[in-house]
Amino acid sequence: MDYVKGIFKARPNRFIAEVEIEGELEIAHVPNTGRCKELLVEDAVVWLKPSDNPNRKTKFSLHFVENKGALVSLYSQQANSIVYDAIIDGKINELDGYSLHQREKTIDNSRIDIYLANENEQCYVEVKGVTLIIDGEARFPDAPTERGAKHLKELIKLKKEGNRCCVFFLIQHPIGKFFRPNWENDPNFSQTLNEAYDSGVEILVYRCDNQLSGIELIPESLDFDLGQSFADGIIDD
Repeated sequence: MDYVKGIFKARPNRFIAEVEIEGELEIAHVPNTGRCKELLVEDAVVWLKPSDNPNRKTKFSLHFVENKGALVSLYSQQANSIVYDAIIDGKINELDGYSLHQREKTIDNSRIDIYLANENEQCYVEVKGVTLIIDGEARFPDAPTERGAKHLKELIKLKKEGNRCCVFFLIQHPIGKFFRPNWENDPNFSQTLNEAYDSGVEILVYRCDNQLSGIELIPESLDFDLGQSFADGIIDD
């Protein structure tokens, strides 16, 4: 189904947006619980997918927004599928060599996004979609996330039990080519990410090529820094 072009007007709450389509104001579902306030600005061009489900409260879902000359994916759940498909297609060298691939593996009271295994080891991968860009750096999260910190603590536990564990940051804004945790916005998540890394949890950073015809992971890992930024007025350790 083709996308429909619209003009963003307002976001009354985190789940819906008011969008102008061909001169008419429509209500669209926002499949991203982040703030996205630097992206969803008034009169921004957005791209929506219509729904033919008569039981839905909204006729459209907001999938992309144009920002700084780039198409940014706002469909946060899609990040898991993009990473999973890229693993299957052998585009992520660090996660190659596994014969078993499974999505949403339940562990204790959590669900880990991707589970991989071979005869030698088990690997748990938690995926985080990143849309926030600050001073050219991709940052996560753009809103405080207790759930995100909980996922990291679960990875730490699994790592201590002898498993391989990774947190995978997928940059969904194409201009982002470097990653740093958002200390200013969520120091708890940022500190927990440092603790996870010190515990042996691996950090992988990749980005997407976003097109209305489809989204693909670019098979090139990116650099990251877990410290605080000079741009935040704080000097790294």
